[in-house]
Amino acid sequence: MPLMSGIVGWFTNVLALEMTFRPVEFFGVELFRLKDQPWGFFGWQGIIPTKAKKMATITVTLMTEQLFDIQELFKRLKPEQFYSAMEDGLILMIDQIIKEVAEEYMPNTWYYLPNKVKNEVVVMANKACPEFLNAFIADMQANIHNVLDIKEMAVTACVENRSLVNKIFQECGDKEFAFIRKSGFYFGFLFGAIQMGIWFVYNERWLLPVCGFVVGYLTNFLALKVIFRPLNPYKCGPFNIHGIFLKRQAEVSETFARVNCRELLTTEKMWNSILTGPKCKNFQVLLRAHSIVFTDKLIGGLRPIALKTLGADQFAMMKEDVAEKVITMLPEIIDLSYLYTTEALDLEKTICEKMRALTSQEFERVLHPAFEEDEFTLILIGAFLGCLVGVGQIFMFG
Repeated sequence: MPLMSGIVGWFTNVLALEMTFRPVEFFGVELFRLKDQPWGFFGWQGIIPTKAKKMATITVTLMTEQLFDIQELFKRLKPEQFYSAMEDGLILMIDQIIKEVAEEYMPNTWYYLPNKVKNEVVVMANKACPEFLNAFIADMQANIHNVLDIKEMAVTACVENRSLVNKIFQECGDKEFAFIRKSGFYFGFLFGAIQMGIWFVYNERWLLPVCGFVVGYLTNFLALKVIFRPLNPYKCGPFNIHGIFLKRQAEVSETFARVNCRELLTTEKMWNSILTGPKCKNFQVLLRAHSIVFTDKLIGGLRPIALKTLGADQFAMMKEDVAEKVITMLPEIIDLSYLYTTEALDLEKTICEKMRALTSQEFERVLHPAFEEDEFTLILIGAFLGCLVGVGQIFMFG
């Protein structure tokens, strides 16, 4: 009986973990969808993948409200250094814009211009680049909340790739999940020994499924509780009692920061959100305003020639075209800034340090949401399976 109960305890705990994370997509017979979630006669989707949006929202809210301020982070960007990272790409971009616009609006004039004049136009434009980019970055830093929705970016990424949410929770709680698996056997063996003692005194057959139910229930219940309780450590004789997960706050903080910054809050994803996310129109307006100012300076070297060749109306059209090209082409070279931006934001270190400073109550919210809402369901599944094993024991011992 102790061995059988140990196996039942281990199996129910393992199954509880599997049902928490797998399958990533719904598997079964789907009847209809309710709030974008599948419902069926037979089937299951891992608890975390099912609630990827909610889990991601909880995690990102924790980060944005307690671990970092996105505006403070972007203020760490130094416009001069940002320009240095972008310089080569900007020079090539400006050269290309000048050539394309000149050949489109005044091909003959541009063709016969002396190379010295052409080069002066390009040099003048390149000299205007640092001022343009510095002003643009400073303005973007001041308005980062208007151009980047960090919550939407992260939550959308998790919903589109539900296994990503699994990875965050699994890597942060790897040791706790290992404990849950092992503890199921130990707790089950202990309760089985108690069951055996009762059986010697009172061996009614109905006792076996009842004890199986209790074993399945308690092994899952205790395994989940000792991870997060007690919240605050206290001394009990020679022992320091504290939730297993909470003891590892420093270690988990490092893992949490690493996984999120390398999988979810990457510089590339941030810029993609700025360029194509729900607030991209605000970014385009911001960039356009600075592009118009930049265009005036860029066109400066061509102004006398352009006005004489094109007239005022065509010249105005050419300025608009230059501004549009800047808006279109700048995002194509923004990847040159990724390395510097990542280093300047230093997000991984920031999250790790702030997370280590959280109270136990705040830190508990990192992993506990993975189980909290469906904790009772998982415990009942263990109890049900234990009861089934108890029914099987009737035939073995009855």
